Amino acid sequence: MVLQNGITYMHEHTTIDLSRLKNIDDTNLNCYDETVAEYKKLYAKGVRNIVDVTNMDMRRNPMYVKRVADETGMNIVQATGFYQDKFLPEFVTDYTVKQLTDFMTKEINEGIADTDIKAQIIGEIGTSKNEMTEREAKVFEASVIAHKETGVPITTHTTLGTYGHEQVEFFKKHGADLSKVVIGHVDLTGDINYILHMLDQGVYVEFDTIGKENYQPDLLRVEMLKEIEKRGFTDKVFLSMDITRKSNMEYMGGIGYSYLLDTFVPLALENGVSQKFITKMLEENPQAFMNRR
Repeated sequence: MVLQNGITYMHEHTTIDLSRLKNIDDTNLNCYDETVAEYKKLYAKGVRNIVDVTNMDMRRNPMYVKRVADETGMNIVQATGFYQDKFLPEFVTDYTVKQLTDFMTKEINEGIADTDIKAQIIGEIGTSKNEMTEREAKVFEASVIAHKETGVPITTHTTLGTYGHEQVEFFKKHGADLSKVVIGHVDLTGDINYILHMLDQGVYVEFDTIGKENYQPDLLRVEMLKEIEKRGFTDKVFLSMDITRKSNMEYMGGIGYSYLLDTFVPLALENGVSQKFITKMLEENPQAFMNRR
Protein backbone atom coordinates (compact mmCIF):
# COMPACT_ATOMS: atom_id res chain seq x y z
CA MET A 1 0.00 0.00 0.00
CA VAL A 2 1.49 3.33 -1.12
CA LEU A 3 -0.61 5.56 1.15
CA GLN A 4 -1.55 5.11 4.79
CA ASN A 5 -5.08 5.76 6.05
CA GLY A 6 -5.58 9.42 6.84
CA ILE A 7 -5.31 12.78 5.10
CA THR A 8 -3.04 13.17 2.06
CA TYR A 9 -1.50 16.34 0.66
CA MET A 10 -1.15 15.30 -3.00
CA HIS A 11 1.27 17.94 -4.35
CA GLU A 12 4.05 19.24 -2.11
CA HIS A 13 7.82 19.78 -1.90
CA THR A 14 9.61 18.87 1.32
CA THR A 15 12.71 20.52 -0.09
CA ILE A 16 13.16 22.22 -3.45
CA ASP A 17 15.65 24.66 -4.92
CA LEU A 18 14.61 26.78 -7.90
CA SER A 19 16.84 29.69 -6.87
CA ARG A 20 19.35 29.36 -9.71
CA LEU A 21 16.64 30.49 -12.13
CA LYS A 22 14.44 32.56 -9.85
CA ASN A 23 17.53 34.33 -8.42
CA ILE A 24 16.11 34.63 -4.91
CA ASP A 25 17.04 32.53 -1.88
CA ASP A 26 13.37 32.38 -0.90
CA THR A 27 12.92 29.70 -3.57
CA ASN A 28 15.51 27.46 -1.93
CA LEU A 29 13.28 25.55 0.50
CA ASN A 30 15.93 23.98 2.71
CA CYS A 31 14.67 24.76 6.22
CA TYR A 32 14.87 21.26 7.67
CA ASP A 33 13.95 21.90 11.32
CA GLU A 34 11.06 24.18 10.43
CA THR A 35 9.70 21.66 7.92
CA VAL A 36 9.91 18.89 10.53
CA ALA A 37 8.00 21.09 13.00
CA GLU A 38 5.22 21.78 10.48
CA TYR A 39 4.95 18.14 9.37
CA LYS A 40 4.63 17.07 13.02
CA LYS A 41 1.84 19.60 13.40
CA LEU A 42 0.13 18.16 10.30
CA TYR A 43 0.52 14.65 11.70
CA ALA A 44 -1.29 15.73 14.87
CA LYS A 45 -4.17 16.95 12.67
CA GLY A 46 -4.53 13.55 10.95
CA VAL A 47 -2.27 13.99 7.92
CA ARG A 48 -0.45 10.73 7.20
CA ASN A 49 0.82 11.17 3.64
CA ILE A 50 2.68 13.83 1.67
CA VAL A 51 3.14 13.22 -2.05
CA ASP A 52 6.42 14.98 -2.77
CA VAL A 53 6.68 15.83 -6.47
CA THR A 54 10.24 17.20 -6.44
CA ASN A 55 12.20 15.77 -9.37
CA MET A 56 15.02 16.52 -11.84
CA ASP A 57 16.13 19.30 -11.86
CA MET A 58 14.57 20.91 -8.81
CA ARG A 59 17.72 20.00 -6.85
CA ARG A 60 15.92 17.07 -5.28
CA ASN A 61 17.38 15.46 -2.18
CA PRO A 62 15.79 12.04 -1.52
CA MET A 63 17.78 11.34 1.66
CA TYR A 64 16.79 14.71 3.15
CA VAL A 65 13.14 13.83 2.47
CA LYS A 66 13.61 10.38 4.00
CA ARG A 67 15.10 11.94 7.16
CA VAL A 68 12.07 14.25 7.46
CA ALA A 69 9.78 11.23 7.06
CA ASP A 70 11.68 9.23 9.67
CA GLU A 71 11.67 12.10 12.17
CA THR A 72 7.99 13.00 11.78
CA GLY A 73 6.33 9.63 11.15
CA MET A 74 4.92 11.07 7.92
CA ASN A 75 4.65 8.74 4.92
CA ILE A 76 6.31 10.80 2.17
CA VAL A 77 5.90 9.45 -1.35
CA GLN A 78 8.78 10.44 -3.64
CA ALA A 79 8.75 11.01 -7.40
CA THR A 80 10.71 10.48 -10.57
CA GLY A 81 10.51 12.56 -13.71
CA PHE A 82 11.33 15.97 -15.10
CA TYR A 83 9.81 19.43 -14.70
CA GLN A 84 9.03 22.13 -17.30
CA ASP A 85 11.48 23.10 -20.03
CA LYS A 86 13.48 25.88 -18.39
CA PHE A 87 14.28 23.63 -15.42
CA LEU A 88 15.20 20.52 -17.42
CA PRO A 89 18.72 19.09 -16.98
CA GLU A 90 20.79 19.37 -20.16
CA PHE A 91 20.91 15.62 -20.75
CA VAL A 92 17.19 15.64 -21.64
CA THR A 93 18.14 17.35 -24.92
CA ASP A 94 20.41 14.48 -25.95
CA TYR A 95 18.56 11.52 -24.42
CA THR A 96 16.18 9.49 -26.54
CA VAL A 97 12.64 8.78 -25.34
CA LYS A 98 13.81 5.27 -24.48
CA GLN A 99 16.72 6.57 -22.38
CA LEU A 100 14.37 8.90 -20.48
CA THR A 101 11.93 6.02 -19.97
CA ASP A 102 14.71 3.77 -18.68
CA PHE A 103 15.86 6.52 -16.30
CA MET A 104 12.38 6.71 -14.75
CA THR A 105 11.67 2.97 -14.63
CA LYS A 106 15.03 2.43 -12.91
CA GLU A 107 14.06 4.96 -10.23
CA ILE A 108 10.68 3.24 -9.79
CA ASN A 109 12.00 -0.32 -9.72
CA GLU A 110 15.40 0.12 -8.04
CA GLY A 111 15.69 3.54 -6.40
CA ILE A 112 16.02 7.28 -6.97
CA ALA A 113 19.54 8.37 -7.97
CA ASP A 114 21.96 6.27 -5.91
CA THR A 115 19.49 5.44 -3.12
CA ASP A 116 17.16 2.48 -2.58
CA ILE A 117 14.17 4.84 -2.17
CA LYS A 118 11.75 3.80 -4.90
CA ALA A 119 9.76 6.45 -6.73
CA GLN A 120 6.02 5.82 -6.48
CA ILE A 121 4.72 8.55 -8.78
CA ILE A 122 5.92 10.12 -12.06
CA GLY A 123 5.98 13.90 -12.00
CA GLU A 124 5.46 16.66 -11.68
CA ILE A 125 6.01 16.62 -15.44
CA GLY A 126 5.33 20.07 -16.83
CA THR A 127 4.34 22.14 -19.81
CA SER A 128 5.27 25.78 -20.32
CA LYS A 129 2.75 28.62 -20.45
CA ASN A 130 0.33 27.89 -23.30
CA GLU A 131 2.68 25.41 -24.97
CA MET A 132 4.45 22.06 -24.82
CA THR A 133 8.03 22.41 -26.00
CA GLU A 134 9.85 19.72 -27.93
CA ARG A 135 11.77 18.61 -24.85
CA GLU A 136 8.61 18.61 -22.73
CA ALA A 137 6.88 16.41 -25.33
CA LYS A 138 9.78 13.96 -25.10
CA VAL A 139 9.42 13.87 -21.30
CA PHE A 140 5.65 13.34 -21.55
CA GLU A 141 6.06 10.50 -24.04
CA ALA A 142 8.68 8.77 -21.88
CA SER A 143 6.50 9.27 -18.79
CA VAL A 144 3.54 7.56 -20.44
CA ILE A 145 5.70 4.58 -21.43
CA ALA A 146 7.18 4.33 -17.91
CA HIS A 147 3.66 4.59 -16.46
CA LYS A 148 2.45 1.76 -18.71
CA GLU A 149 5.43 -0.43 -17.86
CA THR A 150 5.20 0.07 -14.07
CA GLY A 151 1.58 0.99 -13.32
CA VAL A 152 2.79 4.09 -11.44
CA PRO A 153 0.51 7.15 -11.76
CA ILE A 154 1.41 10.49 -13.37
CA THR A 155 1.05 13.98 -11.87
CA THR A 156 1.49 17.10 -13.99
CA HIS A 157 2.37 20.77 -13.77
CA THR A 158 0.42 23.27 -15.85
CA THR A 159 1.95 26.74 -15.94
CA LEU A 160 -0.74 28.98 -14.44
CA GLY A 161 -3.29 26.30 -15.33
CA THR A 162 -2.66 26.61 -19.08
CA TYR A 163 -2.38 23.74 -21.58
CA GLY A 164 -4.34 21.32 -19.41
CA HIS A 165 -6.69 20.26 -22.21
CA GLU A 166 -3.72 19.58 -24.49
CA GLN A 167 -2.06 17.49 -21.78
CA VAL A 168 -5.19 15.36 -21.54
CA GLU A 169 -5.28 14.95 -25.34
CA PHE A 170 -1.61 13.90 -25.30
CA PHE A 171 -2.31 11.25 -22.68
CA LYS A 172 -5.32 9.97 -24.63
CA LYS A 173 -3.35 9.83 -27.89
CA HIS A 174 -0.52 7.88 -26.26
CA GLY A 175 -2.78 5.43 -24.47
CA ALA A 176 -2.22 6.41 -20.85
CA ASP A 177 -4.70 5.16 -18.25
CA LEU A 178 -6.54 8.45 -17.59
CA SER A 179 -7.69 7.19 -14.20
CA LYS A 180 -3.99 7.23 -13.22
CA VAL A 181 -3.34 10.81 -14.35
CA VAL A 182 -3.83 14.02 -12.38
CA ILE A 183 -3.61 17.44 -14.02
CA GLY A 184 -2.03 19.92 -11.62
CA HIS A 185 -2.68 23.56 -10.73
CA VAL A 186 -6.11 23.64 -12.42
CA ASP A 187 -7.40 26.03 -9.75
CA LEU A 188 -5.10 28.69 -11.23
CA THR A 189 -7.31 28.88 -14.33
CA GLY A 190 -10.20 30.33 -12.34
CA ASP A 191 -12.35 28.81 -15.11
CA ILE A 192 -14.78 26.12 -13.98
CA ASN A 193 -15.79 25.13 -17.50
CA TYR A 194 -12.14 24.56 -18.38
CA ILE A 195 -11.83 22.24 -15.38
CA LEU A 196 -15.12 20.44 -16.00
CA HIS A 197 -14.00 19.57 -19.53
CA MET A 198 -10.93 17.79 -18.14
CA LEU A 199 -12.99 15.94 -15.53
CA ASP A 200 -15.32 14.83 -18.27
CA GLN A 201 -12.37 13.12 -20.01
CA GLY A 202 -11.73 10.90 -16.96
CA VAL A 203 -8.58 12.41 -15.44
CA TYR A 204 -8.17 13.63 -11.89
CA VAL A 205 -7.63 17.35 -11.23
CA GLU A 206 -5.83 19.10 -8.42
CA PHE A 207 -6.70 22.25 -6.55
CA ASP A 208 -3.15 22.37 -5.28
CA THR A 209 -2.33 26.05 -4.81
CA ILE A 210 -4.68 26.57 -1.86
CA GLY A 211 -3.89 29.77 0.00
CA LYS A 212 -2.00 31.41 -2.88
CA GLU A 213 -4.48 34.26 -3.11
CA ASN A 214 -2.08 36.37 -5.15
CA TYR A 215 -3.05 34.01 -8.01
CA GLN A 216 -6.73 33.32 -7.25
CA PRO A 217 -8.90 34.07 -4.21
CA ASP A 218 -9.71 30.99 -2.15
CA LEU A 219 -13.39 31.90 -2.31
CA LEU A 220 -13.26 31.39 -6.08
CA ARG A 221 -11.65 27.99 -5.50
CA VAL A 222 -14.56 27.18 -3.15
CA GLU A 223 -17.14 28.28 -5.74
CA MET A 224 -15.52 26.06 -8.37
CA LEU A 225 -15.48 23.09 -5.98
CA LYS A 226 -19.19 23.63 -5.29
CA GLU A 227 -19.89 23.43 -9.02
CA ILE A 228 -17.79 20.27 -9.35
CA GLU A 229 -19.77 18.71 -6.51
CA LYS A 230 -23.04 19.73 -8.15
CA ARG A 231 -21.92 18.06 -11.40
CA GLY A 232 -21.05 14.80 -9.66
CA PHE A 233 -17.27 14.72 -10.18
CA THR A 234 -16.43 14.39 -6.48
CA ASP A 235 -14.33 11.24 -7.00
CA LYS A 236 -11.73 13.03 -9.13
CA VAL A 237 -10.36 15.98 -7.13
CA PHE A 238 -7.40 16.44 -4.77
CA LEU A 239 -6.38 19.34 -2.53
CA SER A 240 -2.87 20.56 -1.70
CA MET A 241 -0.80 23.72 -1.25
CA ASP A 242 2.38 23.38 -3.34
CA ILE A 243 4.57 25.16 -0.81
CA THR A 244 7.89 26.01 -2.48
CA ARG A 245 9.21 29.08 -0.65
CA LYS A 246 10.60 29.81 2.78
CA SER A 247 8.19 32.75 2.94
CA ASN A 248 5.27 30.30 2.67
CA MET A 249 6.36 28.72 5.96
CA GLU A 250 5.03 29.60 9.39
CA TYR A 251 8.43 30.57 10.82
CA MET A 252 8.68 33.30 8.16
CA GLY A 253 5.15 34.53 8.84
CA GLY A 254 3.67 32.64 5.89
CA ILE A 255 0.43 30.68 5.86
CA GLY A 256 2.12 27.33 6.50
CA TYR A 257 1.03 23.80 5.62
CA SER A 258 -1.78 23.77 8.21
CA TYR A 259 -3.64 26.54 6.38
CA LEU A 260 -5.38 23.98 4.17
CA LEU A 261 -7.00 22.27 7.17
CA ASP A 262 -7.31 25.21 9.57
CA THR A 263 -8.52 27.93 7.21
CA PHE A 264 -9.50 26.62 3.77
CA VAL A 265 -11.61 23.64 4.86
CA PRO A 266 -13.75 25.75 7.26
CA LEU A 267 -14.15 28.37 4.48
CA ALA A 268 -15.31 25.68 2.06
CA LEU A 269 -17.75 24.17 4.58
CA GLU A 270 -19.19 27.59 5.48
CA ASN A 271 -19.80 28.30 1.81
CA GLY A 272 -21.59 25.12 0.85
CA VAL A 273 -19.02 22.43 0.08
CA SER A 274 -20.09 19.23 1.83
CA GLN A 275 -18.02 17.45 4.48
CA LYS A 276 -18.39 14.31 2.38
CA PHE A 277 -16.65 16.00 -0.58
CA ILE A 278 -13.91 17.38 1.69
CA THR A 279 -13.24 13.88 3.04
CA LYS A 280 -13.12 12.48 -0.49
CA MET A 281 -10.60 15.07 -1.68
CA LEU A 282 -8.33 14.71 1.34
CA GLU A 283 -8.62 10.99 2.10
CA GLU A 284 -10.58 8.71 -0.22
CA ASN A 285 -9.58 10.02 -3.66
CA PRO A 286 -5.81 9.94 -2.98
CA GLN A 287 -6.15 6.36 -1.71
CA ALA A 288 -8.03 5.29 -4.84
CA PHE A 289 -5.51 7.01 -7.11
CA MET A 290 -2.26 5.93 -5.45
CA ASN A 291 -3.10 2.49 -4.09
CA ARG A 292 -4.64 0.95 -7.21
CA ARG A 293 -2.22 -0.76 -9.55
